Amino acid sequence: MALYAFNRREDGNLANAETELMFSIGKTYDLYHYLLLLVLEVADIAGEKIDQALRKRMPTAGDLNPQRRFVDNLVIAQLKKNLAFKSYISSKRLSWVNSSHISRLMYTNMLSWDIYEEYMKSENHNYLSDKKFIIKLITDLFSNSEDLHSNLEEQSIYWNDDIEYVSAMVEKTLKKFKADSGENTSLMTLFKNVEDEEFVKILFRKAVIHSDKCSELIDKNTTNWEVERIALMDILVMRLAITEIIEFPEIPVKVTLNEYIEIAKYYCTSKSSTFVNGILDNIVKEIREKGLFNKFGRGLVGEALTDEN
Repeated sequence: MALYAFNRREDGNLANAETELMFSIGKTYDLYHYLLLLVLEVADIAGEKIDQALRKRMPTAGDLNPQRRFVDNLVIAQLKKNLAFKSYISSKRLSWVNSSHISRLMYTNMLSWDIYEEYMKSENHNYLSDKKFIIKLITDLFSNSEDLHSNLEEQSIYWNDDIEYVSAMVEKTLKKFKADSGENTSLMTLFKNVEDEEFVKILFRKAVIHSDKCSELIDKNTTNWEVERIALMDILVMRLAITEIIEFPEIPVKVTLNEYIEIAKYYCTSKSSTFVNGILDNIVKEIREKGLFNKFGRGLVGEALTDEN
C-alpha cells in the first residue's frame, strides 16, 4: 500500500515515502495493542454489569451469584498486569474512551455468541480454556465485526485493512503465554531485529529505484498484454516480488513467490493470483538464465529442484 501511495504522489519524494511507510507500520503496531485493550474494555463492562446487579434493591438469585468466569479470565488478569503492554498503552495514549459504544457493542455481541455461552457453561475451567476463549474472541468475534471494522477505518486511514493481520499477531502472542507468565512477559516486538527493519526499508527503496527494470521484465513476459493495461496493484505486487528475489539472496525463490501470490489474493482482483503466478514464473526463469540473482544459504532451498524442472 505504501508503494501504491508513492506511485500516486506527484512530488516523487522517496524520503517522505519511506517515512510514511515506517509510520504506517507503527500504526499497525498501535492496532495490535488496541485490540488487546478492547478485550480489557469488554471485561470491564462485564464487571460493571455484575456490580450494578448486586446493587439492585431487590437482586435476584442470579444477581447475587453471578457467573464471573469471563471477568476473572486468567489471561485477562495477565494482560492487566503486563508491564510492556501498560507502558505502550500509556506512552501512545491509546484509549477506547472516544469509541466506548464499540466496547459496549462488542460486549452485547459476545453475550449472544454461541462460543461465549459454551465457555461460560463449560465445566472445564482452566488456564488453557481461558486462553482459547480470548483468542477466539479476537480472531472470530472482533475480526468479523463490520461495526468494529468501520470504526477502525474512521479512527485511522492506516487501519482499513489491518485487522485480519493484527488478529493473527495477537493470536501468536497469546499462544506463547503460559499459566505462570508474569508481568514481565514480552509481547510481540515491532521488528524481530535490526535486519528485519532494514529489510522493509531496502525492499521498498529498491522497488522504487528499479521500477523501470521491473516493468521491462513484466512487459517482456506478459503475452498479449501491455504493462499499461495491467492493474496497478498487480504490477506493484510483481515489482516487489522481483525486487525481493534479486536483492535478497538469502530468501528462497519459492518462499518469495508463495508470499506474493498470497498478497495478490488479498490486495488484487480474484483472478490476479493466477495471473501474477504465471508471469512471475516466467520472469524467474529469465532472470535465473541471465544470472541476475545468486542465492546462498537458506536461499538455495528448492533451487536444485527448480533447475531440474
